[in-house]
Amino acid sequence: MTDTIKFDVDADGIAVLTIDVPGESMNVINEQFLADAETLLEKVLTDDAITGVVLTSGKSAFMAGADLRMLGTMSALKGKISTEEMFERAFFLNTLLRRIETGGQTAKDLAKGATTKPFVAAIQGVALGGGFELPLACHFRVATEDAKFGVPEVMVGLLPGGGGTQRLPRLIGIQAALQYLTTGKNISAAEAKSFGIVDEIVPADELVAKAKEIAKANPKVAKPWDKKGFKYPGGGAMHPGSVQTFMAANAMAQDKTLHNYPAVQAILSCVYEGSIVPFDTAIRIESKFFTKLLLDPTASNMIRTLFVNKLAAERGARRPQGLDRMPTKKLGMLGAGLMGAGVAYVSAKAGMEVVLLDRDQEAADKGKEYAEKIVKKLTSRRKMTAEDGEALLARIHPTADYADLDGCDLIIEAVFEDRGIKADVTGKTEAVVGADTIFGSNTSTLPITGLAEAWSKPDNFIGIHFFSPVEKMPLVEIIVGEKTGPEAIAKAIDYVAGIKKTPIVVNDSRGFYTSRSFGTYVMEGYTMVGEGIKPALIENAGKMAGMPVGPLAVGDEVAIDLSYKVKKQTMEDLGDAYEASPGDGVVDTMVEDLGRFGRKNGKGFYSYPEDGSRKFLWPDAAHHWPEADAQPTVDEVKTRLIYRQVVECARCFEEGVLPTAEDGDIGAIFGWGFAPFTGGPFSYLDTVGIANFVQEADRLADQYGERFRPPQLLRDMAEKGETFYAAPEVAREAAE
Repeated sequence: MTDTIKFDVDADGIAVLTIDVPGESMNVINEQFLADAETLLEKVLTDDAITGVVLTSGKSAFMAGADLRMLGTMSALKGKISTEEMFERAFFLNTLLRRIETGGQTAKDLAKGATTKPFVAAIQGVALGGGFELPLACHFRVATEDAKFGVPEVMVGLLPGGGGTQRLPRLIGIQAALQYLTTGKNISAAEAKSFGIVDEIVPADELVAKAKEIAKANPKVAKPWDKKGFKYPGGGAMHPGSVQTFMAANAMAQDKTLHNYPAVQAILSCVYEGSIVPFDTAIRIESKFFTKLLLDPTASNMIRTLFVNKLAAERGARRPQGLDRMPTKKLGMLGAGLMGAGVAYVSAKAGMEVVLLDRDQEAADKGKEYAEKIVKKLTSRRKMTAEDGEALLARIHPTADYADLDGCDLIIEAVFEDRGIKADVTGKTEAVVGADTIFGSNTSTLPITGLAEAWSKPDNFIGIHFFSPVEKMPLVEIIVGEKTGPEAIAKAIDYVAGIKKTPIVVNDSRGFYTSRSFGTYVMEGYTMVGEGIKPALIENAGKMAGMPVGPLAVGDEVAIDLSYKVKKQTMEDLGDAYEASPGDGVVDTMVEDLGRFGRKNGKGFYSYPEDGSRKFLWPDAAHHWPEADAQPTVDEVKTRLIYRQVVECARCFEEGVLPTAEDGDIGAIFGWGFAPFTGGPFSYLDTVGIANFVQEADRLADQYGERFRPPQLLRDMAEKGETFYAAPEVAREAAE
């Protein structure tokens, strides 16, 4: 027995290798697993008493793939070891899996008819990434009905590095394989069976027995692509149909990625190049591209933020120590509008009782209808059973009576953004539940410290800021007021964990972190309109920079009149201290003179046809803001849109609004869609180089205004050669 794989041989000589990586909720490929797999592979191949091998899992799922921490460690070795050595490390998994399918036989011998012992994968639950490539290297695969397969590496800027780009196309054809390799989309057990990926689907209690049966029935095996005369299903790369596939796939990939995600292009290259050379050469090509991606900052930044740091946040990295868990059992949701109704739904879905309160019963009932529509859609698509849907809805209790809040252990308020209204509902709530109950405000702009004055124990008052639509957006921003206590922070984080979302923790400020920083993207777009830059150029540049949509489109979605109201409230609060934005005049004109509020009233910087047809840029914008004769380059517009956001994020860090760079990157990507391929604004700063960023930001400030001027923090860091994350040398030393 080894540390990560249990070994057993039955009376028929079938070895069962049960993967059970200790200390992990799901099996992952880490360095210990690789060492153990190499040891046991040698044993089963050289022991003549062993006639076949079954690979299975000791956990509820088969395997989640490579440990991203291990990949991060490898990436940190850039510059420490040679590229050749990095390649050999990356190629090790390919070497191991190739030996499973060949038994150590040479390609020449296999082409002449040589065979090896059968390896059969018995799969339940998910088999993803390397956890899917391992079964692909086996000669047969049996699975349970609920099994899911996939190669999601593209989602972290990488490609399958264990032969996935070579075996999957050879098994199901180039066109079919590319749709999974380039998107990371999962394959159900039924789909896998139809493709021939899975040989049989059996009940969980018959899984290993069936795998043994197959191994015994096929004592001498070889992979189809190791036999003479093998042909790709549907044709290889030079087949006319495949040529068309690659032409279309390349165009479609760049249309989706806008050249920001090198992994997609690398996958296409791997599949194409690998299909015209022998298999052993093909996997070396794959490892070459894998190594290149691993050395690219795109992959390391995405892995760190999208997975490692995100997972740490979800596991309570910002939770105060020494406090027992405080799960929410009964939630009081004040406000049944779009936001409150969404919070009620996700909370009830998580098993919580929800009291959904609004000004009258009709408004509260309408809020519950929001959940009813979601449940109806899910049940119609068979993604939720009718019984589960009914139980979920039964947990939502709409009411207009504050007395019904009695017994709630957490209150969340999402009423109109007005201090007076918020103070009123806060006071009425405290009269019922008492000040010892934790109270969370969903405000997106009003400082928490001021709102907490309406709660007699401000240490129990906290901000819990959701994003719309709540059921789809993964982030929740927890805002700590000046007097917020650790119990309130712990309660909020535990609640967010309960609804399976990702929390970040920030300190109190006007607009906090996400709203404040995100607003700069929209406002810079408005500023450019005022300068006479073509709206189409602004929008396309925003998307080319990596943002999900252009600033004018997202401004329409949020509502232009909301920006107007926030500006008015800020001006009233700050008085002479208010710093006007060059885009303010554009907002004023749109709201005061033109009545164009955005999608909400069917007219903003886009026009929204009443027949529901596709929106289009408002053609009359040039009448109000004449287009300049000299238009900037796309790169200049991209730089302005990204740098404006990053400068504001850095200011939040300098002011202490944002305590950690990790939460800054998580919040930016999952809160407002900051270019994911960068890893977030702070990863972007490290990648560009802070000294380089400061120099470029100063140029922008000199040309366009002080809003681009970098904070002193960045100047100090540039002078000292500091980074937000560990310098590569430090990370490498820590990894050794």
